[in-house]
Amino acid sequence: MKSTSRMFAYLAPLCGACLLGTVLTARQAPPQETPLMAEEFFEDVRVLKGIPVDEFLDTMGMFAAATGLNCTDCHVDESGGSWPAYADDTQLKTTSRAMVGIMAAINKQFFNGREGVTCYSCHTGTRKPKAIPNLALQYAADPILVAPFEILEPTPGAPATDEVLDRYIAAVGGAARLGELTSIIAEGRYAGYDDFEDYPVEVFAKAPNQRTTILHSQYGDITTTFDGRSGWLASPIETKPAPVIVMSGGNLQGLAIEAQLSFPGQIKQALTDWIPGPLNVIDDREVRIIQGRDPSGTPVKLYFDEESGLLVRLVRYSSNSPVGRVPTQVDFEDYRDVSGIQFPFKVTSTWTNGRYVYQFANVQINPTIPAARFARPVPPPWPAAP
Repeated sequence: MKSTSRMFAYLAPLCGACLLGTVLTARQAPPQETPLMAEEFFEDVRVLKGIPVDEFLDTMGMFAAATGLNCTDCHVDESGGSWPAYADDTQLKTTSRAMVGIMAAINKQFFNGREGVTCYSCHTGTRKPKAIPNLALQYAADPILVAPFEILEPTPGAPATDEVLDRYIAAVGGAARLGELTSIIAEGRYAGYDDFEDYPVEVFAKAPNQRTTILHSQYGDITTTFDGRSGWLASPIETKPAPVIVMSGGNLQGLAIEAQLSFPGQIKQALTDWIPGPLNVIDDREVRIIQGRDPSGTPVKLYFDEESGLLVRLVRYSSNSPVGRVPTQVDFEDYRDVSGIQFPFKVTSTWTNGRYVYQFANVQINPTIPAARFARPVPPPWPAAP
C-alpha cells in the first residue's frame, strides 16, 4: 500500500508483528475492558458505527489495499497533520460509504451475508475497477502460484501434518530443549513501510501467553501488550488525548497468537482441524503449506521450507471487518542458534495498514521479566515542538 500519514500509522500496529517463531493460539477469557467504539473516538462516522476502533482501522486498511490509495488520497491533504481534518467531507468518502452499502446488499442477497465479494473483488489494488481482460496474464507461460485463502481438503500426496510439525520442532531445537523455554527478551531495530531510518525495538515474552512489544519511535514509544487475557495498544497521538486502545475480536486473537509465538514446542496443540496443503514457492524455494484453525474457526496457514523444515511464513486473518477478512502475513528469515534453539533474527510483518521489518541483534533465553512489563500500557504524550 502507499505511504500512510504519520499520525494514522501510529494506530496501525493492530494486527501485530509475529516476531519470534511459530504460531500458537491462546484460549483466552473474554477481554476485561469494553473496546472503544469508532464513533466514540473519531468524528463524522456515519456508516461504520458500532465497531471497535481497532476494527475500524482494519477497515481503513482494507480500503487502502483494495484501491491502492493512502489516507490523504481519500481524506483532505491537511489530514496528514491534523486529526480533526479527517472528518472533513470529500467525494471519495461519500462514494466509499455508498459502495459499502452496495457490497453489503450483494452479499446479503446472493451470499447469505457472507463476504462473497469485498472491495478488493472489483478494485484488486487499483482506484478504478478494470473492465477489460489482461491477455498477457491470461496466456502467461509461467502462471503465478497463488496460495489459497483457505484450504478446504487435504492435498493428495501431501505428508501428514504431524510429520511436517515434528520436522519443524526438530529443526528448531527438539522437543526437550523447547520444553525448557520459559521466557525471551529480544532486542534489535525496526523500520516501517515509509521510514527512512530504523529505530529500536524490544520484545518481551513469558510462558504461557504473555507478550509485550515496544517500538521506540521518534515520536515516543508504541507499546502493544497481551497479558494472557486482554490486549492493548498505546501510541503517541497529536492534538487529541490518546486512550489506550482495547483490542477486540480478531486483533485480540492475533495478540494471543503473538504471546505464545516464542514457544514452538506447543505448536501441535495450538490449532485444530489441521489440513495438509499443497506445495508453493517463496523466493525460489519450495514450501509446504499446512492449515489449522484458531478457536474462532478462522484459518491460519503455516509455510515450512521443504529443505530445512523451518517455518518461513505465517498467514492469518482477523475476524470479519465490515468489508471482509483482514490478512496478516509474517515472513521469518535469518535463523540463528541461541542456546540450542533456532530463532529468526529477521521478521517482516505485513498487513493492510502497513509493514514492519524487524532485525534482531540480541535474543536472551529464560531471563527474569517483571510482571509489570505485561501490565496495561500508558500512552506517551506527543513530543513538544522544538
